Amino acid sequence: MRRTVWTAAASLAAMALAASALMAANQPIRTAQSTAGKLTVTSTNISPGGKIADAQVYNSFGCKGGNVSPELSWSSAPAGAKSFAILMHDPDAPTGSGWWHWVVYNIPANVSSLPAGAGDPKKSLLPSGALEGRTDFGDPGYGGPCPPPGKPHRYYVRVYALKVEKLEVPADATAAFVAFSVRMHTLATAELMGTYGR
Repeated sequence: MRRTVWTAAASLAAMALAASALMAANQPIRTAQSTAGKLTVTSTNISPGGKIADAQVYNSFGCKGGNVSPELSWSSAPAGAKSFAILMHDPDAPTGSGWWHWVVYNIPANVSSLPAGAGDPKKSLLPSGALEGRTDFGDPGYGGPCPPPGKPHRYYVRVYALKVEKLEVPADATAAFVAFSVRMHTLATAELMGTYGR
């Protein structure tokens, strides 16, 4: 009786191992090549999920930050990328549609970083051809976090690899209009999310 139970258990174990091996054989092999080409973005000023520093915070509406746009670097863009765009958005703003903090587009395909402060139109730090759209503060250029007092908000900085060299949008287009056009032409997206509250 014991031998029969042991034999049955051994048979079940062997079948389970065989099934596992069969399933593994049918799974795609994950190699470095299969993950290569995924667009990534990093920043020396924003750590993923971390609190955004005062240097990047807005300097008005009760906030006293430096209002300096963050340094950004991106890599592994898809082969067909012809330009890049950067959008910074707060989905937690009490507006019903969030708040657009930064809109940059027509960044040439050979550019893979922006220095801190590039969002200040007076500093002329954007690469040639790149344009800044109007944010929800009303003007082109970077406008940092400044949420109402209460729960911290999330701020998404997204880099988009686009399949067009230039977006055909009006010079005074709203951030939402530019974002619509960006997403229509997106090949890949990478994001950083930082938080800020007061």
